[in-house]
Amino acid sequence: MTGEYRHTIDAKGRVSVPSRLREKLGSQFYVTIGLDRCLAVYSQSRWDEFAEKFASQPYAKARHMRPIFANACCCELDAQGRILLPQKLREYAGLKKEVTIIGVYTHAEIWDTAARAAAEETELAPENIERVMEELGI
Repeated sequence: MTGEYRHTIDAKGRVSVPSRLREKLGSQFYVTIGLDRCLAVYSQSRWDEFAEKFASQPYAKARHMRPIFANACCCELDAQGRILLPQKLREYAGLKKEVTIIGVYTHAEIWDTAARAAAEETELAPENIERVMEELGI
């Protein structure tokens, strides 16, 4: 999944999922808390892989992942290609009206647009890009 898309959340908490991401996510997928106060969006197959990894961990490690599963919701697209984001998840990510949805290769993320802009400013700093390239051996 790749790209950046801007959308708005309606009064009922629904947001449109970009058609390019819908193709990758399928008609049913999972949304849960993510890193950096955003929401992480996983296709059914990626969620199943995630759950298998969780199940294979000793309890002492797996328990740290409770919040990810406890706050996850299974979403289905409506006829207009929208999903309903639960209030608790919207509050976690600070989503009010303007959101930015980005593809992050294996999953998507839903961000408050202002928070995404602030994070991107740091991410796009030349020294950060250089460090990441070095870490990846590129």
